[in-house]
Formats: sequence, C-alpha cells, structure tokens
Amino acid sequence: MVVGVIRIDLRLFEVHSLKQKRSQVSRILNRLRSKFPISIAEVGCLDLLQRTVLGASMTAGSEAVIQSVFKRLEDDLYASGVAVVIDQDIEYLHYGADFS
Repeated sequence: MVVGVIRIDLRLFEVHSLKQKRSQVSRILNRLRSKFPISIAEVGCLDLLQRTVLGASMTAGSEAVIQSVFKRLEDDLYASGVAVVIDQDIEYLHYGADFS
C-alpha cells in the first residue's frame, strides 16, 4: 500500500477580498474532489488574498497510480485558468504488504 501526499502552492487570479478567495477556493476544492479520488483541503496561506496552499492525499496499490492522478490534478489546475501553480511537493509513504 502506498499513501501519496501533495502540497500545491497556488496564486489565485481576480481575488479582491477574503470572501471572494473562500468562494473561489471552495469551487476549486469541490471540482477536484468530484474529478479525482483524493482527499483535499486548504492548508496554508489562509489570510493572504491571492495565495493558497492545498493539501491532497490518496491511497493506492502502487506509486505509479498516485503519480498519474497527481499529474492529472496539476494539469487540471493549469487548464482551469483560475490559478497558477507556484510550487508543489509530493511525498510517498510505502507500507509493506505483510501486516501479520
């Protein structure tokens, strides 16, 4: 079993208040939750207007499956046009197959 965790630092466009930011981030999170088999939340830059940090995790049988989903997630963010990815960091936790 492999657990993948990705941290994505985003710059948001057309945000002029924290209320607008919360609305835009909420739409992004809901869209990503519906398109990908991930758990995702806003985890950083909560008080900055045009920045946010999203954290997502996924569990799968292999690292390749998680890499594929995270790549498609990042591509989806680029294609959306509402934000640009400033930075991203991925970590994988590998657990053995035998728990006895």
